[in-house]
Amino acid sequence: MARPPVAKLMDYGKFKYEAAQKARESRKNQVLTVIKEMKLRPKIDPHDYATKKGHVVRFLKQGDKVKITIMFRGREQSRPELGYRLLQRLGEDVAELGFVESAPKQDGRNMIMVLAPHKNAADLKKAQQSEKPADPETPADPETPETA
Repeated sequence: MARPPVAKLMDYGKFKYEAAQKARESRKNQVLTVIKEMKLRPKIDPHDYATKKGHVVRFLKQGDKVKITIMFRGREQSRPELGYRLLQRLGEDVAELGFVESAPKQDGRNMIMVLAPHKNAADLKKAQQSEKPADPETPADPETPETA
Protein backbone atom coordinates (compact mmCIF):
# COMPACT_ATOMS: atom_id res chain seq x y z
CA MET A 1 0.00 0.00 0.00
CA ALA A 2 2.87 2.33 -0.69
CA ARG A 3 2.36 5.71 -2.29
CA PRO A 4 3.26 5.73 -5.16
CA PRO A 5 2.53 1.96 -5.79
CA VAL A 6 5.63 -0.21 -6.06
CA ALA A 7 5.79 -2.76 -8.91
CA LYS A 8 8.36 -5.51 -9.28
CA LEU A 9 9.71 -5.99 -12.79
CA MET A 10 10.52 -9.59 -13.69
CA ASP A 11 12.10 -11.49 -16.51
CA TYR A 12 9.15 -13.55 -17.80
CA GLY A 13 11.42 -16.19 -19.37
CA LYS A 14 13.19 -16.73 -16.04
CA PHE A 15 9.83 -16.96 -14.27
CA LYS A 16 8.56 -19.62 -16.72
CA TYR A 17 11.84 -21.59 -16.42
CA GLU A 18 11.69 -21.63 -12.60
CA ALA A 19 8.04 -22.72 -12.68
CA ALA A 20 8.94 -25.58 -15.04
CA GLN A 21 11.81 -26.65 -12.74
CA LYS A 22 9.45 -26.71 -9.74
CA ALA A 23 6.94 -28.81 -11.67
CA ARG A 24 9.68 -31.24 -12.72
CA GLU A 25 10.84 -31.63 -9.10
CA SER A 26 7.32 -32.35 -7.90
CA ARG A 27 6.83 -34.97 -10.66
CA LYS A 28 10.06 -36.68 -9.64
CA ASN A 29 8.69 -37.39 -6.17
CA GLN A 30 5.42 -38.89 -7.41
CA VAL A 31 4.95 -42.66 -7.46
CA LEU A 32 3.06 -43.98 -10.46
CA THR A 33 0.74 -46.84 -9.51
CA VAL A 34 0.68 -49.52 -12.15
CA ILE A 35 -2.07 -52.13 -12.26
CA LYS A 36 -1.09 -55.40 -13.91
CA GLU A 37 -3.79 -57.87 -14.89
CA MET A 38 -3.79 -61.66 -14.67
CA LYS A 39 -6.62 -63.67 -16.25
CA LEU A 40 -7.60 -67.12 -15.03
CA ARG A 41 -10.31 -69.70 -15.72
CA PRO A 42 -12.12 -71.70 -13.02
CA LYS A 43 -10.91 -75.10 -14.31
CA ILE A 44 -7.20 -74.23 -14.32
CA ASP A 45 -4.53 -76.92 -14.23
CA PRO A 46 -2.28 -76.97 -11.10
CA HIS A 47 0.86 -76.23 -13.15
CA ASP A 48 -0.84 -73.35 -14.97
CA TYR A 49 -2.02 -72.00 -11.62
CA ALA A 50 1.55 -72.14 -10.29
CA THR A 51 2.81 -70.27 -13.36
CA LYS A 52 0.17 -67.55 -13.05
CA LYS A 53 0.84 -67.30 -9.30
CA GLY A 54 4.54 -66.82 -10.09
CA HIS A 55 3.67 -63.88 -12.35
CA VAL A 56 1.49 -62.36 -9.61
CA VAL A 57 4.35 -62.77 -7.10
CA ARG A 58 6.75 -61.04 -9.52
CA PHE A 59 4.35 -58.14 -10.02
CA LEU A 60 3.84 -57.70 -6.27
CA LYS A 61 7.61 -57.80 -5.66
CA GLN A 62 7.99 -54.99 -8.20
CA GLY A 63 5.51 -52.97 -6.15
CA ASP A 64 2.66 -53.08 -8.69
CA LYS A 65 -1.00 -53.76 -8.00
CA VAL A 66 -2.46 -56.88 -9.62
CA LYS A 67 -6.00 -57.23 -10.91
CA ILE A 68 -7.03 -60.90 -11.02
CA THR A 69 -9.86 -61.70 -13.43
CA ILE A 70 -11.58 -65.06 -13.59
CA MET A 71 -13.47 -65.57 -16.84
CA PHE A 72 -16.55 -67.79 -16.78
CA ARG A 73 -17.82 -69.39 -19.98
CA GLY A 74 -20.90 -71.49 -20.65
CA ARG A 75 -21.94 -73.66 -17.73
CA GLU A 76 -19.15 -72.25 -15.54
CA GLN A 77 -21.35 -69.20 -14.98
CA SER A 78 -23.70 -71.27 -12.82
CA ARG A 79 -20.81 -72.11 -10.43
CA PRO A 80 -19.32 -68.77 -9.30
CA GLU A 81 -18.17 -70.36 -6.02
CA LEU A 82 -15.41 -72.15 -7.96
CA GLY A 83 -13.96 -68.80 -9.03
CA TYR A 84 -14.42 -67.37 -5.53
CA ARG A 85 -12.49 -70.28 -3.98
CA LEU A 86 -9.73 -69.91 -6.58
CA LEU A 87 -9.35 -66.21 -5.80
CA GLN A 88 -9.32 -66.88 -2.06
CA ARG A 89 -6.60 -69.52 -2.55
CA LEU A 90 -4.50 -67.13 -4.62
CA GLY A 91 -4.94 -64.40 -2.00
CA GLU A 92 -3.74 -66.76 0.73
CA ASP A 93 -0.78 -67.97 -1.37
CA VAL A 94 0.59 -64.43 -1.86
CA ALA A 95 -0.39 -63.08 1.58
CA GLU A 96 3.25 -62.47 2.58
CA LEU A 97 3.79 -60.15 -0.42
CA GLY A 98 0.44 -58.41 -0.74
CA PHE A 99 -3.07 -58.07 0.57
CA VAL A 100 -6.53 -58.19 -0.97
CA GLU A 101 -7.40 -54.58 -1.74
CA SER A 102 -10.86 -55.30 -3.15
CA ALA A 103 -12.68 -58.53 -2.37
CA PRO A 104 -13.79 -60.83 -5.20
CA LYS A 105 -16.94 -59.59 -6.89
CA GLN A 106 -18.92 -60.85 -9.85
CA ASP A 107 -19.07 -58.52 -12.86
CA GLY A 108 -21.12 -60.15 -15.61
CA ARG A 109 -19.12 -63.11 -16.92
CA ASN A 110 -16.04 -62.15 -14.91
CA MET A 111 -15.08 -62.18 -11.25
CA ILE A 112 -12.54 -59.55 -10.24
CA MET A 113 -10.21 -59.14 -7.27
CA VAL A 114 -7.40 -56.60 -6.76
CA LEU A 115 -4.20 -57.40 -4.84
CA ALA A 116 -1.92 -54.62 -3.63
CA PRO A 117 1.65 -54.95 -2.37
CA HIS A 118 2.51 -54.27 1.24
CA LYS A 119 4.06 -50.84 1.90
CA ASN A 120 7.63 -52.14 2.15
CA ALA A 121 7.48 -53.51 -1.43
CA ALA A 122 6.42 -50.11 -2.75
CA ASP A 123 9.22 -48.41 -0.80
CA LEU A 124 11.68 -50.95 -2.19
CA LYS A 125 10.56 -50.15 -5.76
CA LYS A 126 11.01 -46.42 -5.17
CA ALA A 127 14.51 -47.02 -3.79
CA GLN A 128 15.45 -49.11 -6.83
CA GLN A 129 14.30 -46.38 -9.20
CA SER A 130 16.32 -43.74 -7.39
CA GLU A 131 19.56 -45.75 -7.65
CA LYS A 132 21.74 -44.73 -10.56
CA PRO A 133 22.74 -47.42 -13.08
CA ALA A 134 26.39 -48.46 -13.30
CA ASP A 135 28.67 -46.42 -15.57
CA PRO A 136 28.88 -48.29 -18.92
CA GLU A 137 32.29 -46.76 -19.75
CA THR A 138 33.97 -48.43 -16.77
CA PRO A 139 35.66 -51.64 -17.95
CA ALA A 140 34.34 -54.84 -16.39
CA ASP A 141 37.81 -56.35 -15.85
CA PRO A 142 40.44 -53.75 -14.88
CA GLU A 143 43.36 -56.16 -15.53
CA THR A 144 42.49 -56.61 -19.19
CA PRO A 145 44.34 -54.09 -21.39
CA GLU A 146 42.12 -52.33 -23.91
CA THR A 147 44.85 -51.77 -26.52
CA ALA A 148 44.18 -53.51 -29.82
